[in-house]
Amino acid sequence: MSKTGSSYFYRYLLLAAAVIFLDQLSKHWIINNLSLHQSIPVFPGFSIVYARNYGAAFGFLNNAGGWQTVFFAVIAVGVSLVLLIWLKRIAASERQLSLALALVLGGAIGNLIDRLQFNYVVDFLLVYYQSWQFPAFNIADSAITIGAILLLMDSFGWKLIADRPGETDASG
Repeated sequence: MSKTGSSYFYRYLLLAAAVIFLDQLSKHWIINNLSLHQSIPVFPGFSIVYARNYGAAFGFLNNAGGWQTVFFAVIAVGVSLVLLIWLKRIAASERQLSLALALVLGGAIGNLIDRLQFNYVVDFLLVYYQSWQFPAFNIADSAITIGAILLLMDSFGWKLIADRPGETDASG
């Protein structure tokens, strides 16, 4: 029995929902088990830490006075709608592109939920080396990053995940 384009669309929506669920579950655990800025070393170079990001990636506009929360929430809603429409319209055969869009969609909504609920994003994954540290991030950020990389690779024709020729398009 072959899958229709619609069933593929829902499969990728399920992936986006799984990203949102894991992201929110992990953030819920962090909020309920750690104090703000508390750090738990996991192994050299990696810790779990409770951090709040009022800005965007890497703390961009973190101290902008509050307007950035609404700004980034509006962008997240707009981007999510575009990604949802794009995901619905692409051919079911384009698996790498679909995976990329689902990951970015799930990550964008995961961080949007934080912005709407708290006015900031909960970050908790910290990578560091000696005195250098990468800004803390979360599962949603990771999904967005992986999705963006896959999207860029797809745009250059570099396929980690082969397309399936001959499958129905996403609207069918």
